[in-house]
Amino acid sequence: MENLRKFYIDGQWVEPLESTSREVENPATGQSFATTAMGSAADVERAITAARAAFDSFSQTSREERLAMLERLLAGYMERYDEIAAAITQEMGAPISFSKAAQADTGRGHIQAAIDALKNYQFEESTSSARVVKEPIGVCGFICPWNWPMNQIVCKVAPAIAAGCTMVVKPSEETPLSAMLFTEVVHQAGIPAGVYNVINGPGSVVGEVLSTHPEVDLVSLTGSTRVGALVSKAAADSIKRVALELGGKSPNLILDDADMEKAVKWGVFNCFENTGQSCNAPTRMLVPQSRYEEALDVAVRTAAKVQVGDPTQEGRHLGPMASKKQYDTTQRYIQIGIDEGARLLWGGLGKPEGLEQGYYAKPTIFADVRNDMTIAQEEIFGPVLCIIPYGDEEEGIAIANDSIYGLAGYVQGSDVERCRRVARRIKAGMIHLNGAYQDYDAPFGGYKQSGNCREWGAYAFEDFLEIKAINGF
Repeated sequence: MENLRKFYIDGQWVEPLESTSREVENPATGQSFATTAMGSAADVERAITAARAAFDSFSQTSREERLAMLERLLAGYMERYDEIAAAITQEMGAPISFSKAAQADTGRGHIQAAIDALKNYQFEESTSSARVVKEPIGVCGFICPWNWPMNQIVCKVAPAIAAGCTMVVKPSEETPLSAMLFTEVVHQAGIPAGVYNVINGPGSVVGEVLSTHPEVDLVSLTGSTRVGALVSKAAADSIKRVALELGGKSPNLILDDADMEKAVKWGVFNCFENTGQSCNAPTRMLVPQSRYEEALDVAVRTAAKVQVGDPTQEGRHLGPMASKKQYDTTQRYIQIGIDEGARLLWGGLGKPEGLEQGYYAKPTIFADVRNDMTIAQEEIFGPVLCIIPYGDEEEGIAIANDSIYGLAGYVQGSDVERCRRVARRIKAGMIHLNGAYQDYDAPFGGYKQSGNCREWGAYAFEDFLEIKAINGF
């Protein structure tokens, strides 16, 4: 792919100002298969300048003009859909069936959600004596991760376009293929020059400039809590808006009246989905002590059905970890769990049999986990499930909330009203009852150290808008 060695600035594919590059690795083989250019501070400066120059005119476009752009973007995305899914499989190891059904679908879903929201979004309202208007904030810097590459680019780009902002996007160095394919879609959709710009490169260079630059009005990061703190500190001197979507250690609170077979089976499969590399994964399964052994039996039987294999093959199986770094981190946490005295119920250290090449990990379940253990408190970002027993409902809620994170929570039980009552007591931004999934028009984001923003649908617009009161209107 020729554009991997270029950047997209001011509506054109341009050569980098410096010749630094990085190999792109296929995690299923551990082998490099492409090379991408790495941006310098000067490259980022060019992109910010282009975005700033484009803002005055783009911010004045009409709702109808931006709707037409997004509709063209959606049509172009669907034309390249299978190609984008295949790229995600190659660069981060998501199995192709999952890439098509979920990974690539997030791009479609977020563009469509932005279109739907923009049609009726109220950019103006009146008080008794003033007109309150919502105006685009300006130039936005987007720092994106690798685990859901289309989701975390498009859920920022689509609402930013809808709001009338311009932007500079930094994709993850791990997943540049899908980002550049999406950029080709943006170009073909006729988004005005300078509105959307892309620079590949390390966070220490590209991310640092976006966070500190006085001409960037908002920096939006999806990443770890540690990096979120660094971005916030870097952005403080220019008092820019900072939108953070960060880590999680989400509880799956199974109540004592739940269908245990169904609840545990769902919890195991969804913890391991995307090889455990999702910030909102239900990684802490909270089970009533009275039904604990029953739950462990279901967990083992379910885990035995989880297959790991070649991501290019169709089917519902897990692929490799996205990189050697992620594999090594997961192995380190599994060893910590063993050392802390948790009972290894399934999986463990090393690679699955027959998958010595690449970064495949064993789906792993720990039982008899205390919530103060490292594996229960820290985000592992791998296929590792912690099962924690609790006494009564009050203790279950207390354990669910005993975390620095508050991204998602899951409640399962047969009494829906009880589930709803419990859900209101869990300190997290998203609660899922009995396996319900997140709609693209529902807000995505968390409490506490899981972040400070809401993405997806109309709720995403708010970060990209300034509020102005025109008094005496």
